[in-house]
Amino acid sequence: MENSDYIVELLKEAGLVTEEQLDAAWQKVSEEDGQLDVIDALIKLELLDEQALTQLLAEQYGLEAFDLSQYYIPDEMIDVIPHDFIKQNHVVPIKWDDETLVVAVCDPANLEAIDSLSYSLKRDIQVVLASKSQVENAIKSRFSSLADSVDSFLTGVNTDGIEQMEHVNAAEDGGDPDDDNDAPIIRLASMIIIEAFKLRASDIHLEPMEKRYRIRYRIDGVLREVEAPPKYLQMNLTSRFKIMAKMDITEKRIPLDGRIQVKMGGKDIDLRVSSIPTTHGESIVMRILDKASIQLDIPKLGFYQDDQQKINRIINYPDGIFLVTGPTGSGKTTSLYAFLNTINKPTRKIITVEDPVEYMLAGINQVQVNPAAKMTFAAALKAMLRQAPNIIMVGEIRDLETAEIAIQASLTGHLVFSTLHTNDAPSAITRLIDMGVQPFMVASSVRAAMAQRLVRRVCKNCAEPVEATEREIRSLGLDDNFLASATLMQGRGCSVCGGSGYKGRCGIYEIFLLSENIQELIFRKSEAAVIREAARKSGMRTLREDALRKAANGTTTLAEVVSTTMGDKE
Repeated sequence: MENSDYIVELLKEAGLVTEEQLDAAWQKVSEEDGQLDVIDALIKLELLDEQALTQLLAEQYGLEAFDLSQYYIPDEMIDVIPHDFIKQNHVVPIKWDDETLVVAVCDPANLEAIDSLSYSLKRDIQVVLASKSQVENAIKSRFSSLADSVDSFLTGVNTDGIEQMEHVNAAEDGGDPDDDNDAPIIRLASMIIIEAFKLRASDIHLEPMEKRYRIRYRIDGVLREVEAPPKYLQMNLTSRFKIMAKMDITEKRIPLDGRIQVKMGGKDIDLRVSSIPTTHGESIVMRILDKASIQLDIPKLGFYQDDQQKINRIINYPDGIFLVTGPTGSGKTTSLYAFLNTINKPTRKIITVEDPVEYMLAGINQVQVNPAAKMTFAAALKAMLRQAPNIIMVGEIRDLETAEIAIQASLTGHLVFSTLHTNDAPSAITRLIDMGVQPFMVASSVRAAMAQRLVRRVCKNCAEPVEATEREIRSLGLDDNFLASATLMQGRGCSVCGGSGYKGRCGIYEIFLLSENIQELIFRKSEAAVIREAARKSGMRTLREDALRKAANGTTTLAEVVSTTMGDKE
C-alpha cells in the first residue's frame, strides 16, 4: 500500500503489532529485494491478521468492512469496468445500489482511481473495504481472461496426462490444441476426466447451481464434491463436453446422450454422457466405463464358496430364466457379464441385447437397443431367436411383451439371463406376474433369481480392529455368538483411500432357487411374503445375512451393512 508508514503507526497504536514483529517484517522485505511492502510481509509471516487490518482501516476511513469471500459477484458486474483498470487499481465492482456503483477496494487511500472511475462512468461511486487477498481472488476468479481463469484454477493441480489428452481430443475434433480460444477449456475438461479416473470415480456429475458450478465424483458409490471452476466457465465446459460426446451443442431444451472415448495410462476409457436441461443450465453426468477394470471372474465379485457352487449350477442349466435384481448401480450388469464370460465357450452361441452395450465381450454377439429404429428389447429378442443361440441375455425385462418372449425362449430350450428392478430376489416372481405373465408360465420357466447390492470394502492399508457400537448391535440384532467370533474392522483413513477408510466395493447376494414347493406357491398366486418365507425355510440367505458374513471377516463394516440393507428386516 502507498501509505504503509501511516498504516504501521495505526497498527502500533491499536496494539496489533509489536516492534519485534515489525523488525521481522522488515527483514522479510529485505530478503525479497523490496518485492513486498512491510504490511504484506507482516501478513505473509502471519504476524498480522488480515481481517483485523481491514476492520481497523475501515473504522479509520469511515468505510464499511466487506467480506468479499462470502459474496458472489453478479454476472452483470463483469463488464461494467474495463478489466485492465480493475487489475491495475484493485477496484472490484460488486453491485448497483440505485444509481450508485458499489466497488470494493483494499487500499482506501487510492482516491485517484475512484475519482477517475466516477468521471469515466458518469456515476457516483460508493466504496467498501475488503482485504487485499479477497480483492485479488475476486479479480482472478471473475475478471480474468478465460485462459487466466483456467490456469489459475489448475494451479497446484497434478496435470499429468492433460497435455497428451488435450492434443488427442483436439485432433479428434479437427481443432488446434494450441488455439488461444479453445486450449484452456480443452485443458480444464481433460483435467476433470483425468482427476476422476485417478480417484477411481464411477461417475462425474457437473451440476449448475444458482451461484456456482458444482462438480462431484461418485467414488465407491458415494458422491464426493471436489473443487469446481468459476461459475462463468459453465457454458464453455458444457459445450466442450458435448462436442467431445458428439452431441448437438445448439440443442439445450431436451435431454441428450452421447459417448466419449479417450485413452489414459495406456487404457481405453469410455464415458457415457447424459445431459438434461435444469433451471440454471444443463446438468451433465458422465459414467466412466473402464474396460480393464471390469471383473469377469465370479470369485472376485465377492461370492463365497457355497454361493459360487449355486451360481455355477444355475448358469450351467440347459434352459430356463435366471433373473438378477437390484437398483440402478448395484452391479447387475457386471455380474451378468461375469456369468456369460464363465460359460462362453466355442461350442455355445451367446447373444445379448442391451441398452446400452457397456463393455464389449470377446466371442459374444452384442446388440444395441435403438428405439428410434424400432429396435426395442422385444424386437431384438424376436430377431435373436432366429439366430439359433444357446444362451440369451436381455439387458432388462421392462414390459409384458419382452417378458413373454423371454419365457417362450426359455421354454424352447434357451438359457435366458435378464434383470429386473425389485428389492429382493423372491419379489422378481411377483413382479413378472404383476406385468401380466401367467403364474404357471413363471413357475415353469424361472430357475432362480438373485438380488444384489454393493458394499464398500475396508481399506487394507489403514484397516484396524473395532468394536461394534450399541446402535449397530441394536439395529442389526447381533447376538453374543456373532460378536465373539467376528473380526470387525474399519479404516481409519489414509492417503490410499482418500481419507474415507474404504477402497473398492464388493457384492452382497441373495440367491433364490425355485423348488417344487415354491413352484406350487406360484401356481396358487401366493403373495411375495409367503414365497419369501418359503425361500428362507429352504435355505435362502438374505442380503443382510450375506453382508454380516462379510463384516464378520473384516471385508466391510457394520455401518455399511446397516445403510445398505436397511430394507431387510430379517
